[in-house]
Amino acid sequence: MQAQWQAQMQMPMPSAVLGAAAARRAQTIPQMLRSTDVPPFVDALPLPRRAVPLHRHGMPRLRIAMREIHAQVHRDLPPARMWSYGPTALAPLIEARSGQPLQVEWVNHLPTRHLFPIDHSLHGCGPDVPDIRANVHLHGGRTPSASDGYPDDWYVPGASRVCTYPLRQDAATLWYHDHAMGLNRLNIYAGLFGMALVRDSTEDALPLPAGSYEVPLMICDRMITKDGQLFYPDSGDPEHPWVSEFGGEAILLNGKMFPFLEVEPRLYRIRLLNAANSRFFNLSFAEDTAHPHPVHLIGGDQGLLPAPVPMKQLLLAPAERADLLLDFSSAAGRNVHLVSGLANVMQFRVATARVAHSSPSPLRDEWRTNTLPTTLRPIVRTPESAATVTRTITLTELDNQHGDTMIMVLNKTRWHEPVTETPQLGATEIWEFVNLTEDTHPMHLHLVRFQILDRRVFDDYAWRMTNTRRYLNDPTPPEPHERGWKDVVQCPPTQITRIIVTFDGYAGRYLYHCHILEHEANDMMRPFEVIA
Repeated sequence: MQAQWQAQMQMPMPSAVLGAAAARRAQTIPQMLRSTDVPPFVDALPLPRRAVPLHRHGMPRLRIAMREIHAQVHRDLPPARMWSYGPTALAPLIEARSGQPLQVEWVNHLPTRHLFPIDHSLHGCGPDVPDIRANVHLHGGRTPSASDGYPDDWYVPGASRVCTYPLRQDAATLWYHDHAMGLNRLNIYAGLFGMALVRDSTEDALPLPAGSYEVPLMICDRMITKDGQLFYPDSGDPEHPWVSEFGGEAILLNGKMFPFLEVEPRLYRIRLLNAANSRFFNLSFAEDTAHPHPVHLIGGDQGLLPAPVPMKQLLLAPAERADLLLDFSSAAGRNVHLVSGLANVMQFRVATARVAHSSPSPLRDEWRTNTLPTTLRPIVRTPESAATVTRTITLTELDNQHGDTMIMVLNKTRWHEPVTETPQLGATEIWEFVNLTEDTHPMHLHLVRFQILDRRVFDDYAWRMTNTRRYLNDPTPPEPHERGWKDVVQCPPTQITRIIVTFDGYAGRYLYHCHILEHEANDMMRPFEVIA
């Protein structure tokens, strides 16, 4: 299913993804907006405002409120109802320093009724809990358990939660999003996500673009009705409206369809996040002639790579991040497009000359050269011999108790069953994900960062029938752009994907899950507990 999404932009409309239950009750589906219904490149790319601390003494503290807003996704459409962590569709950008703790008070000002149909049959989503619940996870943060955003630690409208983030970690592109049990697929789709950047002295010392030459860019897909409103499909069964995954034809960049950005003919840094529920984006950059435009990847989920990696295409899974350098100097006076599959989804309008500045920039960019750095951050590979435990995690689809749909599970175990993964604090382990499904699953571990060891094709029939491990090829090492520190790993079907991870930081209960949000809701999410 996802292979089609990776190859092209055109996505199935809701009627194609409703499932067998639609035969029992036809869903009322409004007319959907097609990408050809609106002109491209008429809206400027919005850029997030920086979150400002409440005070300048002691530990910085932010107050960020989630609320319902109305915002246009395109110039020619009326405002859409959506949710946000700020007054606009684009959540505030959190900027922080490595090793300098930060507090955030997350305030729930959401309404008492959801925008989308809730599946009360999902675990933790029953009629005994409020329909509107929220909980914030700083994705990629090395965070104590009490502030990590455990799915059961939700709170209702009118309440708030103060979280402390020690940020004892390298500079990286992080993001924050809702993680309320059974609801985060809907809450994130409604708009509850934003970007966070951690800085450190190693990054400061590099000649990287900064200030207006560093662009946060969040990409996601949505279904948009003809009257400009967000639409989330259901299965057609009112008792079990959950859908396993879906794709929308409207591709949003920082909350806008087909935006443009005016740039100078020089080097830019793009901090890219895939914030989609379930879509993989196959991304490239090209001029109007469709010739590839040079781009270098300098970092991933958990920070900088050892050296820049030239890329022609980048397959970005949900929740993955990419730190990119684009040199527009060879495209002066022309346009460069961000391409998703076969479609141009964003336009960079390159000026004919660089802007002259009368004084040095306070954001430390004017002294920077327009030269690509050759080295970035040393990364020591963790040897397999350092691991004391190897854990095998199967990724499986099962029929649910009603027999009319499926659930996604890890080791054939539901979320609420007892904890089975209990690493020791400071221990290094190998986790191998055995994918017995037809999808690629982006697996995410909270608290930790890890390195990808390899992937290997196996005989899934032999595994299913006799629990026999039979490999069909030699191990494949990670791609060059995957050889940094990660917190999300793509696990392809009929392959065993191995990572090596050290559980340092904090003891306590955390979780690991597939970051296709529909999968983690039912029930591809499990707790693990770090034991001191």
